Amino acid sequence: MSVWKILITDGLDSDGIAILKKSAEVVEMNGIDPEDLLKQVVDFDALIVRGRTKVSPAVFEAAKNLKVVGRAGVGVDNIDLAAAKAHGVAVVNSPVATTTAVAELTMALMLNAVREISRADSSMKAGKWLKKEFEGVELSGKTLGIIGFGRIGAAVAKRSAAFDMSVLGYDPMVPADEIVKRGGNPVSMDDLLKQSDFITMHLPLSDETKGLINAGAFAKMKKGVYLICAARGGVIDETALLEALNSGKVAGAALDVFVTEPPGMTDLVTHPKLVCTPHLGAQTVEAQQRASKDIADEVLASLNGLSLRWKVA
Repeated sequence: MSVWKILITDGLDSDGIAILKKSAEVVEMNGIDPEDLLKQVVDFDALIVRGRTKVSPAVFEAAKNLKVVGRAGVGVDNIDLAAAKAHGVAVVNSPVATTTAVAELTMALMLNAVREISRADSSMKAGKWLKKEFEGVELSGKTLGIIGFGRIGAAVAKRSAAFDMSVLGYDPMVPADEIVKRGGNPVSMDDLLKQSDFITMHLPLSDETKGLINAGAFAKMKKGVYLICAARGGVIDETALLEALNSGKVAGAALDVFVTEPPGMTDLVTHPKLVCTPHLGAQTVEAQQRASKDIADEVLASLNGLSLRWKVA
């Protein structure tokens, strides 16, 4: 019986590696650069990545034995799905593993934005007592617009209800009655933009969603709206967001994702009304354990010709 060869390039929790090693030869090349990847991937049957490694057409061309690419997490925008299909390579992910972590981070970002926790903490550490300068607003009684009402959007809706928020939902891929079941009031995109006090996005980056929140979208929003995004960089037009923050149209924003990561010390990153974190959505102990186990099981199932739960392509 031949032993599968599996390459891991962005790290994986030990629980997942243990599962893989029971029936495969596992090689970890964490942080490998694109040029070396093309040289090293040649003989592997499976490749497991996170968001850092770009699985380009060149990778599929070089990986003559490749049968499956596993993404430990949700988003697969770093994997060329067309190239995968052209080379007969399956692509699987672990979409449920990080739901709780991202939903909880979204609530944390929302609370931080309205209560200015980060700035208040920094001022205290600088020896200042600026109590009056940090007057915030409450979530209770406000309207939250959720763009993208899948697993994470629904999890955010559930948690925001505990804060006595009204929830609007927009998702062209989810039927209206299902949005209702998941805790939201289905509305059009325009109505969501016009009516929401807070807006959060939980959708993948694609040709359809790139720059979805642009200058035109900001023009439709309430003055003083708060914007939160722990989905994918590029869904929000960052130039338009900076202008909206400077004009006061957006009272505050919180971003966990950026078009370029890391983004550097841009005017947006350093803006006093922006809370920013370095793509921490899935960074909890529990989420990492779940993602590693799920993707290990799914990759092995694909290699062994078994039914798949989360086949993307």
